[in-house]
Amino acid sequence: MKKNSHISKIRNIGIIAHIDAGKTTITERILYYTGRSYKMGEVHDGEAIMDWMPYEQERGITITSAVTTCPWRGAEIHLIDTPGHVDFTIEVERSLRVLDGVVGVFCAVGGVQPQSETVWHQADKHRVPKIAFVNKLDRAGADFFGTVQMISDRLGATPLVMQIPVGIEDSFQGVIDLVSMKQLIWDEETMGATYRVEEIPKDLMETASRHREKLIESVAEIDDQIMEAFLAEAPMTSEVLVPSIRKATVSLKLVPVFCGAALRNRGIQPLLDGIVDFLPSPLDVPPLEGVDPNTGQVKKAHPSDGSPLAALVFKVLMDQGRRLSYVRVYSGRLKTGDEILNPSKQTKEKAARILAMHANKRERISEATVGNIVGVMGLKASVTGDTLCDPSNPIVLEPIDASEPVISVAVEPRTHTDQEKIEQALSKLEAEDPTFRVEHDEDTGQIIISGMGELHLEILVGRLKREFNTQVNVGKPHVVCKETVEQTAQASAIFEKEIGGIRHFGEVVLELSPRERGKGNWFVNSSPDESLPAEFIPAIEQGVVESLESGVLLGYPVVDVAIVLIGGTYKESHSSHLAFKVAASMACKEGLQKARPVLLEPIMAVEILVPLDFIGDVIGDINARGGKIEYLHRRGERQIISGTIPLSKMFGYSTDLRSATQGRGTFTMHFSHYDRALDPLKAF
Repeated sequence: MKKNSHISKIRNIGIIAHIDAGKTTITERILYYTGRSYKMGEVHDGEAIMDWMPYEQERGITITSAVTTCPWRGAEIHLIDTPGHVDFTIEVERSLRVLDGVVGVFCAVGGVQPQSETVWHQADKHRVPKIAFVNKLDRAGADFFGTVQMISDRLGATPLVMQIPVGIEDSFQGVIDLVSMKQLIWDEETMGATYRVEEIPKDLMETASRHREKLIESVAEIDDQIMEAFLAEAPMTSEVLVPSIRKATVSLKLVPVFCGAALRNRGIQPLLDGIVDFLPSPLDVPPLEGVDPNTGQVKKAHPSDGSPLAALVFKVLMDQGRRLSYVRVYSGRLKTGDEILNPSKQTKEKAARILAMHANKRERISEATVGNIVGVMGLKASVTGDTLCDPSNPIVLEPIDASEPVISVAVEPRTHTDQEKIEQALSKLEAEDPTFRVEHDEDTGQIIISGMGELHLEILVGRLKREFNTQVNVGKPHVVCKETVEQTAQASAIFEKEIGGIRHFGEVVLELSPRERGKGNWFVNSSPDESLPAEFIPAIEQGVVESLESGVLLGYPVVDVAIVLIGGTYKESHSSHLAFKVAASMACKEGLQKARPVLLEPIMAVEILVPLDFIGDVIGDINARGGKIEYLHRRGERQIISGTIPLSKMFGYSTDLRSATQGRGTFTMHFSHYDRALDPLKAF
């Protein structure tokens, strides 16, 4: 263990939250207080170090996840600041895939907002330990304990309050640390770089003692040693509590909650202490499992420098025409000049340069060891989700899931020169972003680009113009639909044709039926053994799968259909794989026509925050758009309206909402599910 002791000092963490909760502001303070930067950049000034893209600086939002490293109390914190906007959810997904712990940031005014739920559940899916930071306690309407209750109610987490605020809104001064039972007050003159540790005032002692009692009880419920000490009324010092809280956090039983006001430079240092004390090192999480591509057996990537190399490419960035791959090392060492294997592509790669990243700045290093998150130049074939490993000890790690696009626009180059540049530019953007798709419409000759939302496509089109100097005309956005069936139907088809002097024959009988929404397509062979030889079944399945790529209504992919092969005939001398593949495709198309095909459109989960005076107008507008209201919740002087609305009815909604609420209403939305389009021809 001694030779891997440096791994125990590593913290691979990310900051996740709803848009505008203060993630980047917190990150800037962390960089400043750890000495990683010498100037505190502000998001509203467009000077945040981690928001280095021009679009991020102009809009004051994070678009791409940025990586940096900073020291704190002997630990090496690798930090990823992720976007909060739902259109860039892939940045959160691939970051969570390579992180060992996260800090969930919540606005004390807005509480647990929709995108907070989305990213939190993404972290749950990857079983990533979490701590929480309730930010903006200096804002009007701030409610620390209300937000903690929302973390419990809406996220299903068990929050452990580590600190309580001293004052609230304009009177917020600092925090009381419930473990050490001290009051922390930040100094304005030093921009929060220093703070005073004081005794708790008498008027706050009763409140602090009550919350400390709750903290100890919560830990005692899941730790027998703490329970014994609690019952014996033994003193509960930091040395006793911190290891138990760490163990409970790493095992996902508790979520320590810190608080502060990042913009006023309060609460950041204790949060850093919490990252070091409670979030895991690579040694604290179970070894990542993968599969041996040669044998199919499960293998583990043990977090040791002496183990064979296993690393994951979680992001690709085109940097001045060169491919920069972001890589997390799970086991072994990655050295400059090493020849490594990409088992998914079955190709050898070479790490020409290894770079320690600090946002868009970088520093050349000779090797990366376990737990390191680095940039690698020279990887030609590897894309997001690919594994890099030792050629003599291959392993394939679980890839990264990417959401399907829900909105698309047509783009056309303005000049012949632009035509030549646009293909290359789009392929580079597609290599960077797994949620971005590029297709060519053969009927119109247009290029169709698809993404996660209007902002996503707007940014990508802007990058085409700015980074690649390509001028394009952009069509109106339209939603990406799916097709399915509502009835059960049988269909058969015979393919009999002479091709190249050889006669081909195949007959296929299929039964198509609807499946539950979201279950996907399913093919099964239920034909009698004597009717069709087993060798033709894969060809039939391939024909079915290919025919489902384009539906019979408007050519959208077909989903949630069960296809059962119930029979067929063959001729021993004439039957072929080609014949059965074509016959299966023909039968499937006929079955789709008979089974009452319907169009499915993307439905968005929407949360709208409006002043109480405008509730009636907003609800009326939601109903007019074909939306469904799920619940209403009052928060202060505003009403939260949650529901679902078809994406096709949401174009331009931000302008309409501002008009209806005198500029005071806000909303957020994210993809929920696909459902039947009520008026497909009119909407699409």
